[in-house]
Amino acid sequence: MNKKVSISHLTFIVKDIEKSATLFKVLFDAKEVYDSIDKNFSHSREKFLLIDDLWIALMEGEELPSQTYNHIAFKIEKDEMANYLRQIESLGLSLLSDRSRIAEEAQSIYFYDYDNHLFELHTGTLEERLKGYLK
Repeated sequence: MNKKVSISHLTFIVKDIEKSATLFKVLFDAKEVYDSIDKNFSHSREKFLLIDDLWIALMEGEELPSQTYNHIAFKIEKDEMANYLRQIESLGLSLLSDRSRIAEEAQSIYFYDYDNHLFELHTGTLEERLKGYLK
């Protein structure tokens, strides 16, 4: 049997749904397509956003109790890094120091959102990384 699997959506539990929606709109040009403020079908209020075809679901709840290295990485272009850094700083997000890496790993920006979710903005590809790791 040949199974085709892909990501349906990513859900993040957030304390302030408006503030978190703004983060995705500013950083990723996400489009808000749904807000359950008038009619709730799930555990709590939720908003749906689209980053191109990627469905992001935000649900109101308690923030994560602590920061971990579990993260979601978004692909960005290298020449956009400075622009993303400015936007992250303007949103008052916590930046992490980059770790040492080999050239084939490309570059990354790591930051925590308002609810301790870790995000990475990454300029490389899996193929580039494997080329460096397997040489």
